[in-house]
Amino acid sequence: MISVALAAYEGEAYIEAQLRSILPQLSHDDEIIVSDDKPGGATERIVRRVMADDPRVLYVEGKGQGVVANFVNAIRHCRGDKIYLCDQDDVWLPDKVRQVTEAFENGATLVLHNAYVTDKDLNITDYSFFALRGSKPGFLRNIVKNSYMGCCMAFDRSLLKKIMPMPKHLPMHDQWIGLMGEKYGKVAFLDAPLIYYRRTGNNVTGGETTTKQKLQWRRYLIRRLIGRIVFDR
Repeated sequence: MISVALAAYEGEAYIEAQLRSILPQLSHDDEIIVSDDKPGGATERIVRRVMADDPRVLYVEGKGQGVVANFVNAIRHCRGDKIYLCDQDDVWLPDKVRQVTEAFENGATLVLHNAYVTDKDLNITDYSFFALRGSKPGFLRNIVKNSYMGCCMAFDRSLLKKIMPMPKHLPMHDQWIGLMGEKYGKVAFLDAPLIYYRRTGNNVTGGETTTKQKLQWRRYLIRRLIGRIVFDR
């Protein structure tokens, strides 16, 4: 069973297109969990309209505590043995689930795939996010420079016991999940671009941060990794 964990916040401009790109790839017993961090607005109305047509879409209210907590909320509601992370404003390409499933069948515990980078109208601006980012596997390498982008990730449920609970003050969830996959599982990098990664100017991921912020986050991440790996806490 596949669960798609989608964290939403004021996603009304693009979320229906995203849901419609995912649903044809899922089987009848799969699910999309939409955790809405600002319930009561247009995003909720759109998701509930899609739910009326397709019961595989499930709506849950977020806790209003930011993107990491919102993804954690979505993941905790997932029932599937394979969990795909999903942003509200991208578009899945038709072969995504098939190729990721094949990687799992070949022994992967966590899968990261490439993406086309686009503008808000889905015009391609970069044909390989991997090339743009310099994405490569490796535990130490991905502490220094993160390759893991949540919207391109899926992982086996067995990793949850290592991923959860997530540290409270992580700047982003995806690097933590990727590093747990590197440490405790088998990671597969798929060079094929399997989504349109829409850059709208309001993306939570992919933005610029200062050198000072990066160093502070890295120190915090290393402390939390030591706590989890060495002391199992």
